[in-house]
Formats: sequence, C-alpha cells, structure tokens
Amino acid sequence: MTDGTDLDRAAAALRALPPSCGPVRLIAVDGHAGSGKSTFAGRLATRLDAPVLHLDDLASHEELFEWTERMRDQVILPLSRGEVARYHPYDWNLRTFGAARELPPAPVVLIEGVGAGRRALRPFLAALLWMERGPEESWTRGRHRDGPAQSEFWDGWTVAETRHFSGDPSRPFADTLVRECPGGYAWLRGPSVTAGPNQIITERDSSRARK
Repeated sequence: MTDGTDLDRAAAALRALPPSCGPVRLIAVDGHAGSGKSTFAGRLATRLDAPVLHLDDLASHEELFEWTERMRDQVILPLSRGEVARYHPYDWNLRTFGAARELPPAPVVLIEGVGAGRRALRPFLAALLWMERGPEESWTRGRHRDGPAQSEFWDGWTVAETRHFSGDPSRPFADTLVRECPGGYAWLRGPSVTAGPNQIITERDSSRARK
C-alpha cells in the first residue's frame, strides 16, 4: 500500500524510463470506467509535474472508442517530433469539439482513460498502468457518481466497453497493476513483465500488498 512517499518513488521510477514517443515518456493509465483512473492519474501527475490527457476529450457520443486517428494526428505525431500537440476537446454537453488545447512535449505525459493501453498506442508507451478493479464494481461506482440522469448513457457504455476490451484488451499488457486501498494504492507487478532495473514493484512490495 502506498502513501505520498511511495507515490514519489513510483514517479521517480517512471521518470527513469527511456523516452517512448520522441523526447516524451508516455504513461498510460487504463482500466474500466469508474475504476478510479482520473483520481489516480491526477495524484500521480502532481508527483511527476506532468500534464494529463483525458481520453474523454478525444472520444465523442458517436465515437466512444473510434478516436485512434485523432490521437495519432493531434497528439502522437506532434509529440514524437518534440512539438506541442494541439487537440480539440469534446464537449459532452454541447456534443461538439471545441477550441484547440495544447499539450506540451514534457518529459512525462500521462494518458488517462478507457483504452489508453490499446494496441495502436502501446508502441508509443513507456509504461502501461492498469487500475485493478473489476468491471461490475467499477460501473456501479461510475453510475453512482454520474447519477440517474446518465443511466441510459451507461447502459450503452457498458456494452461498448465490453466489446472494446474483448477485441483489444489492455490488462494482459500492463506493466503495473494499481489497486486502490483505504490508505492509498497497492502496486503489483503486471502480467506483461518481469522485474527490471526500472520496475516500480519489487517482490517484497507485492508480498506486502497481498497481506
């Protein structure tokens, strides 16, 4: 389980990773909707002094997961050249894309959202973090957060998310599994890796987290 000190340690390990997209270390925070990705990414970004790209800004009502081309053209390609990325965030109330927002080629950039670790993005990622909370629990949390007014949206979302992860799963490729606990976060080694010099989690950490 982590406190602020362990978040600092995790941030230091992420900073030590080699750049993955031009000069940028892209760190993906993926997981089911309602799993706690946004809160965790915000806390980690504070430790990293890193900008966060929320995938809700690239998706839309009509294209819940068909945002890969926008991601590539507006974000990945500019960052890979060391340039400021400019993307047009989607307004979920007005149902339209807004004015351009800048994303600098910082040493570390976080990408947060369902599908952040999808197949098309993994070649550009320095690390993939997966929020270790099951779909039903996550969706229940999300529905409670958004209230009954969004019930119809959630009905459609759960079907779309299930379809997405069925065809393009992220968790099997995660470097680290992040489990929210009452006092912070437990960091577990992901299914895709073994321990290495920049590994956030050690065997001792994993054993402690399971207790």
